[in-house]
This record gives sequence, structure tokens and C-alpha cells, in this order.
Amino acid sequence: MPSDLKLAIWDIDGTIVDSRQVIQRAMARAFERAGLPPIGYDRTRTIVGLELTEAIMRLAPPDYPAERIPHLATWYKEAFVEQRAETGFQEKLYEGARETIERLAGEGWLLGVATGKARRGLDIVFGHHDLHRYFDTFQTVDGGAGKPHPRMVLDAMKETGTDPHQAVMIGDTSFDMEMGRNAGIHTLGVSWGFHTEDEIRGGGAHDVHHDFDALNRALDVFGRGVEESAA
Repeated sequence: MPSDLKLAIWDIDGTIVDSRQVIQRAMARAFERAGLPPIGYDRTRTIVGLELTEAIMRLAPPDYPAERIPHLATWYKEAFVEQRAETGFQEKLYEGARETIERLAGEGWLLGVATGKARRGLDIVFGHHDLHRYFDTFQTVDGGAGKPHPRMVLDAMKETGTDPHQAVMIGDTSFDMEMGRNAGIHTLGVSWGFHTEDEIRGGGAHDVHHDFDALNRALDVFGRGVEESAA
């Protein structure tokens, strides 16, 4: 394998795609259907990125019956499907996301996804935005442990033949940063998604960026470091 391979592993929700309103509406509808008190965005945003059942368990009231957690998760999924069928539904890419992905792919980077979504959800989003063709590895919760366990990052490196010093994790939550750190790779947080800058740094981000221009500069620096170490 070439020693100058570079792998950028991306989170989806809150990093590439602005799904903040969609996720909040789905969670609110699920809680309403369950007869639970309304849930606000400030709580919902804290669990985005986790595997759905774990996320629901964290949000549900402490006395909510454990056997009903799967029902709440199902209602969340159904609410997501309902939204996709509504007129005017959108999950927009963040400004600069496509351009960055296209640039990296054009420069020979390997690209990966590590998401709390199931593969079906990933395929719907990527199919809508025609993104599959840029990516080399797709890691979802269907394959095993979710964030912040390092499994998805380790599997992405295994599939692409890369080593930890050649890989970088890009995400908007502390869970993304913890996952990357747990796998021993570089971590770049972005502040335009679900978690605050302090929360992202608390997860172990090597740095946090506030727009795609800054993120691109950081990726260029990381890429040059990989190339120099291979020289």
C-alpha cells in the first residue's frame, strides 16, 4: 500500500447535512405519540450521533418502561419517513460541504462515512445528494458498535488500507471526537451542527472549525503532514 494515503472520515448529520430541524421534529412527534412530555431541541441535540436505541434511552424519562424503548425508536423512524413524504421536505447540505468533498476526492484522498444512521438512512441521504460516488467506505450502526466506540473508524481504516496517522475524523459532536480519539486518529470538530464548541473540545477534538474554509485549511495541513512523513 502507498505510504502517503490520506483518509477523511466524515460524520453526516450536523457535519455534511443540516438535519437539525428534521431530527427535532421526528423526536418531538415520537414523544407525542408515546404520550410523553414535549421534548425540546436543547435535549434532542445532545444525543445526535448515538445509535438510536441508546439515544432514546438517554432522552426518555427515568421511569419509562425499558420494554417500550423499541416502540419509541420505531415511532421516531416512522416520523422521519413521514417527513420525507411531506411537500417541501429538505435536508440541505451545508454550504461548502459538496465543494470540499469533491476537492478532496479529486486530490486523491480516500473518503469515509461513520454515522449513527442505519445504512438505509445513509443511502437515502447520499442518494438524494448524489454523494455515494465520492466515498470509499461506509460505516453505520448496522455493522456493530456505534459512537463513541472506535469500531467504525477501525473498520474504515481496515477497508481502505490506512494507518491511524493517515486518517482524520470530521464531526460536529463530542461522540465523533471520542470515537476518533479512541481509534488513535486526528480529530477535527465543526461548530455548525448539534454540539457546542465546548462540548466538541470536551470530546477530545484536536481543533474546532467554524466554516469550511477553515476546515479545508486544516485538512491541507494534515495532508501535507502525511505526505512529509511518507517522503
